[in-house]
Amino acid sequence: MAGDLPRSPNVFHPSKPSAVGSRNSLAQEGRNQNEEYRRLIEDETERVLKEIAIKLPKEVLEKLEVMGGLKQKLYNYFNQNFQNMFNRYIVTAEAEVAKKIRNFVDKEEMKTLARYTPKEIAEMLDQIGGADKFNTGEIEKSIVNMYGHLQGHIQRGLNDLENETNALLRQKTDVGAFIRGENAYSIVKCAFKDNVYKPKTVTDVKLSVNILDSELISPIFHYQVTVEYLIKDQISKTILDLIDREVERFKAQLVDEGKEELSDGEIMFEKMKRVPQYTDDDKEDEKSKRYTFLAKSLMDKIEGLRAEIDQKDYDPLNIRENLKKIVDMENIRNRGFNTAVNSLTSILDTSKMGYQYIENLKNAREVIIREYEDTDPTSLPDERYQIRLKYYDQAQLLKEREAYDKQMEEFKKEIEHLWDVTEMVYQSNKKFLKVNDFDDIAKRMKNKIKRKIKSVTGEPLYEDMKKTWNEIMHIKADDTDVEKLNNTYLYEKTLLKKMLRKNKEKIQKIYGYQNPRMRVLLDERTDFLIKEFEEFDYLINPYHIQP
Repeated sequence: MAGDLPRSPNVFHPSKPSAVGSRNSLAQEGRNQNEEYRRLIEDETERVLKEIAIKLPKEVLEKLEVMGGLKQKLYNYFNQNFQNMFNRYIVTAEAEVAKKIRNFVDKEEMKTLARYTPKEIAEMLDQIGGADKFNTGEIEKSIVNMYGHLQGHIQRGLNDLENETNALLRQKTDVGAFIRGENAYSIVKCAFKDNVYKPKTVTDVKLSVNILDSELISPIFHYQVTVEYLIKDQISKTILDLIDREVERFKAQLVDEGKEELSDGEIMFEKMKRVPQYTDDDKEDEKSKRYTFLAKSLMDKIEGLRAEIDQKDYDPLNIRENLKKIVDMENIRNRGFNTAVNSLTSILDTSKMGYQYIENLKNAREVIIREYEDTDPTSLPDERYQIRLKYYDQAQLLKEREAYDKQMEEFKKEIEHLWDVTEMVYQSNKKFLKVNDFDDIAKRMKNKIKRKIKSVTGEPLYEDMKKTWNEIMHIKADDTDVEKLNNTYLYEKTLLKKMLRKNKEKIQKIYGYQNPRMRVLLDERTDFLIKEFEEFDYLINPYHIQP
C-alpha cells in the first residue's frame, strides 16, 4: 500500500537516503549495495576485456599490460565514474517512483471515497467504531440532502441549457416562438407591432391566452358568488364522481363477461342515463332527489347568502352562519384564484424574471404584474414586460361584448363623419368648369349617355341605380345567427382602416404641399382617429374569449 512506502525528503543531497541525487535509498530494504555494485562493475569489465581481446592483436595487448593489468584499470574506471552515476540514477528513480505511486494511490482512494453511497459510509463507520461511537443517521441525512440539492441544481442547469439551445435552434422572432403544438389552441391573440416611440428598433409583443374553466386544476369562483352556488357546485361534482365510478364498474363487468368494450360515445350516454338516479328538477318537493345530499330546509337557509354578512344581521349561532363557516373553512371561494396567482409568480421566479409592481385585486379576481413600477413608456427601458391575469364569467363577458360593440359603432360613426367632411371640402375646392376627376366627366356625359344609349336600350341611368358597392371593400355577405353571436368585426375594421388611409390621400390631393389651417385640422383629426383605432384593434375582442 502507499501508506507503507517511506516518504522521502523533497531535497537534493548526495548521501541522505532517498533524497534527489542521493546514492542511498530507503526503498532498498535489506539489499547489499556494495555487492550489487561489485557484480555490476565486474560484469561490465569482463565484457569490455572480451571485446578488446577479440579486436586487438596479441602484441598490442602485451604492450597495454604496463603499469598494472588492463582489467584492473578498467575496473577502477568503471568504479569511479559509471558506478556513481548509475547509483545516483537508480536511487533517484526509485525514490521518485515511490512518491508518484503514493500520491496516485492517495488520489484514487479519495475518488473512491467520494463515490461512496450513504449505505457504504454507514457500513464503514460501523466497522471503525460501531453504533455506540458514531451516529450515522444524521450523516446519512446530510449526505442524502447534499446529493439531492446537487442533483436539483444539475437538473435545473440542464433544463436551462436545453431551453436555451432549443431557442437558438429555432431562431424564431415571430408568433411561432409562442406556439407549442398541443397548446396552440389556447392563444387568443398574438401580435408583433412597431413601438410608437421607437418603431425602428423596438417591437411591442402582445400575447393573450384563454384558459377554460374545464382546464383548471382548481375551479375559480368570483368573490361575491353565493354560498348556495358553491354548495350546489360541490354536490354536482360529487354526483359526477359517483356516476364515473358506476360506469367504471359497468365497464369492468362487460370485460369480465367477455363483451365488447364501450366506445367514447357510449360511455357518455351511460353517464347521462344515470343522472336521474341522483337528482331531478323538482325544487319544491323536500323529498326530491336533488336534496339527497343537503336538505331543502338547509338550502333555503343559505339562499342569496354571499361572501359577506352585514354585522347587524350576523349571529354566530344561526344555521345560516354555521353553514357558511363550514364552506369558508374549505376555502372553496378563493382557492382556485390563489392557486393561479401562486403558479404565475412561481413561473416568474423560476424564470428569474423580477418585478417591481404587483397588484392583486382579489375580490375582482384580477392580478397585475409589471417589471417596473413606472408606467410612463418614455422613461422605461425598451425591454420590459407586463402581465395581466383576469378571470371572466359569462355575465362579465356579455358586458364586455356590449361595450366592445358600442365602441365599434362609435368609431364607425366618427370615421364616416370625417369621410363626409373631407368629401365636402374636396367638392368645394374643385375649380368651376374644370375636369378634376371621373365624376366631373360623368356629369358632363350624363345627358349624352341618356339620349344616345339609355333611350335606345331602355335601361335606367347609372345615377338612378341603387349602389351597394362602396368602392373600398368588396360586398360582405349577410351574417348568420352564429356570426351575429360571435362578431369578429374583421370586415368592418379593414373597411374603416382603408377609409382612414384614403381620407389621408384625399387631403393630400386637395392641398398638395400647402398647409392652410383647414388642412392642419383635418390632418390632426385623421391622425387622432388612426391612433385611437389602432389601439382599439390591438385590444382583445371579447367575442373570442370563452368562460
